[in-house]
Amino acid sequence: MTVDVILPCLNEEAALAWVLGRMPDGYRPIVVDNGSTDRSAAVAESLGARVVHEPVRGFGAACHAGLLAATAELVCFMDADASLNPRQLPRVSAAVLDGDGDLVLGRRVPRAAGAWPLHARLGNTVLAGALRRRTGAPLRDLGPMRAARRAALLELGLTDRRFGYPLEMVLRAATAGWRIAEVEVDYLPRTGRSKVTGTLRGTLRAVADMRRVMAELRPPS
Repeated sequence: MTVDVILPCLNEEAALAWVLGRMPDGYRPIVVDNGSTDRSAAVAESLGARVVHEPVRGFGAACHAGLLAATAELVCFMDADASLNPRQLPRVSAAVLDGDGDLVLGRRVPRAAGAWPLHARLGNTVLAGALRRRTGAPLRDLGPMRAARRAALLELGLTDRRFGYPLEMVLRAATAGWRIAEVEVDYLPRTGRSKVTGTLRGTLRAVADMRRVMAELRPPS
């Protein structure tokens, strides 16, 4: 079956050829340009990807625009910065395709020095621990490579349009009784500078967004 792959994109011109050139057969890339000032959109189009323009800035805004644009029954999300290998998308989507899971995340395993800065890794570890306690889902990573069915994701009613979007997806899926799992995927040094994990400021901004989502979706006592 065809799988739509949503790639939120902000100034990833240098990485797109590597990413799109490794897309598996049957996996259809949707590059969501979120206000790039480089040639990201033109490069993506030249390489055969569908390009969606989302003028509202924010990681969640880009992800959700891609979800709304997708038409395949199954969708995947992944970063467009070459830190994740698209050839591993079938590893993440397999359980959903087989009916054994509803939301599957790729647990990142660093494969080179510098792939995952210490401050970002520590923040992710703390967040994953909080998620396990809150949801019971066996997650060690809030991985950006993930797979689920499009219609079911839309029914979750995701509202965050910033860095809290991936977390909100997991929290709402757990509340809805979804089967949530993770599989290991390679984590590579990204091409160019990260907007989030590459800087302490970016990491703190993401953590603030996620804390807000955790508080807003806190179960009633």
